[in-house]
Amino acid sequence: MAKEITQEQIQELDDLFVRARKAADIIATYDQEKVDRLCRAVAWAVANKKTFLRLVDMGIEESGLGDSVSRQGKRFKIRGVLRDALRAKSVGIVEDIPEKGIVKIAKPVGIIGSLVPTTNPDLTPAGQAIYGIKARDVIIFSPHPRSKNTTFETVRLMREALEKEGVPADILQCITNPSVDMTQELMSRSDLVIATGGRPMVKAAYSSGTPAYGSGAGNATMIFDETTNVEEAARNTMLSKTSDYGSGCSADGNLIINDQIYDEMIEQLQKEGGYLASEDEREKLRKVMWDDEFHRLSETVAIAPQQLAQAAGFSIPEDRKFIMVIGDGIGSEYFFCREKLTTLLSIFKYEGEFENALSAMRGIYEIGGKGHSCGIYSFNDDHIMKLGLVAPVSRIMVRQPQSKANAGAFNNGMPMTSSMGCGTWGGNIVSENIALKHYMNTTWISVPITEDRPSDEELFGDFYDPEMEK
Repeated sequence: MAKEITQEQIQELDDLFVRARKAADIIATYDQEKVDRLCRAVAWAVANKKTFLRLVDMGIEESGLGDSVSRQGKRFKIRGVLRDALRAKSVGIVEDIPEKGIVKIAKPVGIIGSLVPTTNPDLTPAGQAIYGIKARDVIIFSPHPRSKNTTFETVRLMREALEKEGVPADILQCITNPSVDMTQELMSRSDLVIATGGRPMVKAAYSSGTPAYGSGAGNATMIFDETTNVEEAARNTMLSKTSDYGSGCSADGNLIINDQIYDEMIEQLQKEGGYLASEDEREKLRKVMWDDEFHRLSETVAIAPQQLAQAAGFSIPEDRKFIMVIGDGIGSEYFFCREKLTTLLSIFKYEGEFENALSAMRGIYEIGGKGHSCGIYSFNDDHIMKLGLVAPVSRIMVRQPQSKANAGAFNNGMPMTSSMGCGTWGGNIVSENIALKHYMNTTWISVPITEDRPSDEELFGDFYDPEMEK
């Protein structure tokens, strides 16, 4: 048990888990129709426009992070999670493979301890509640202290929706006095942990002794080759970079641009609202965004470009939507090839063969962001596949705005989520979007089938020597 946890906090956790176990016993008896109805109920309680916009304003006022206008669109992500959940089975037999003699049966994982990030105090609980209820789990949320009241309100609304359906509100609960020690104790007691947030949080989850899903750090990088549609690519970049003031790990951080379209691309990015910083302004930004040990300073995270410029000691026009800097290099000694998490974008030029773009990409991910996301704007299938074969990431978006696509969108096939596994590259156990299947245990029933035993000649090929078997 954590040394700093108080007796009052211990009592709160004891009460939360007693109620959670009772709720878990009840929800485990529900059929598919009932859990689907409950998913709809909690989703609507948060995702209706009037309520979600209120929660957005509440979260931004409380945390001081993010952009109200672009964050409002996240209510559609809840609809996407609900879509994916409703289209899947989660009770009883979920898969039958006769040729293998395999039947799969879904079971709840039990009590989930959820760590909620400060930048998504409403979206994350809502999305996880849908998947959790669909899998017949119960969830105890641990809010980020900086946005805890918004998470309290989000969970309260969903509990109220459950009560109206005549089921235990304790299917969803929330720690009321979050702290590092309280969260560590929650994780150690839970059956599963889902940690959505920064690397320290994820590392703590994996060290808790409880099975855990986590997200890795991002440093989303886009490659623009010579086939790029400049206008569309610039538009997508603006959408990705400005979404919630670049607070998400998926927001574009670096562009690697072919020299043939470089000047045109810079011009188009400026038309989309980009401000091209001078070398002097770039140095001022470096000093305000990082310390000399390369640690990112939290005061510059998820703020408007005008605020970022002001913090650095210069001003930019009010109509500018993001700041661009020409990258001064790729390597451990350079700052701007690192994750930014704000309204700043680094630009790098490559010349000649596409392999040069891939080399720049590899260099960036050696500095940070391995496992998370990469993208390409290209109509050259060979380039797309080459990137796919070598990029050390779990997801690659082709001709799409990263931060609005890689966690699932209505015009791609990525599973909808607010939690993205980054594989062993990012210190995670899975390299895919955390979705419904990760909220369930599965029992495999196996019956005998016709023997499937290839001959030794087929198995070993040229290595097989019958004399060695005598």
